Amino acid sequence: MSTGETNLEPAAVDAVVVAPRTVLFDFDGVLIHGDAFDLFVRDRYQRSVLRKVGALLTLPWLLLVAPFSRRRATHMLVHVALLGMSEQRYREAAEAFASSLVRRPRQFCRDGLSALRRHQAAGDRVIIVTGCEHMLVSHILQQLGLSDVEVLASQLRPGLLGMRVKLHNVGRRKPLQLAAFGVGEWHVAYSDSVVDAPMLKPAAEAVLVNGTPKLCKKLEKALGRTITRVDWF
Repeated sequence: MSTGETNLEPAAVDAVVVAPRTVLFDFDGVLIHGDAFDLFVRDRYQRSVLRKVGALLTLPWLLLVAPFSRRRATHMLVHVALLGMSEQRYREAAEAFASSLVRRPRQFCRDGLSALRRHQAAGDRVIIVTGCEHMLVSHILQQLGLSDVEVLASQLRPGLLGMRVKLHNVGRRKPLQLAAFGVGEWHVAYSDSVVDAPMLKPAAEAVLVNGTPKLCKKLEKALGRTITRVDWF
């Protein structure tokens, strides 16, 4: 073997060793207790009698549609909650709500946030892949001191009557969004739901957060292999 070849081999090995891993975190139920956007929507209804009346007016339609498409029914309630809001007003409301949310005691998962920071300290590339709306989750992360974390989330768009759902980043959409973002493989993925099976399956290590034994078995069946189960508080 030539001297030149000998000098190249250690560098090649070092490049493999220091290559950062890609680690995915779901947000709702993993880093926060509950559903952040659901809490935001509830807050909008609590602050406005008119929005409550609007939701009541849509009740007959909701009862008709909900058994066939829960997604369409949920989107309607979101649209009523955001009725009349421009993009700027929504941004301001999301920022204000994020600021109040981080002040709630025991709202966030201490163990989950610690795990995320350990991955960052280890040099891993951390991406939060969530069904929560992008602007809201970004403001929350900023308030938590995690503004440097990459985020792939659901999106809203401005409409004639207010902000509307553009993309709901759940289930099979998550790996599609990752592919569009240029992420072709990931090493660890954290979630609390079997709905995230499409995101968990390609991961070398799939981690179920605060899942019951029944949910763990269901997810392992969906993935066709064993998973890691953690209890976080």
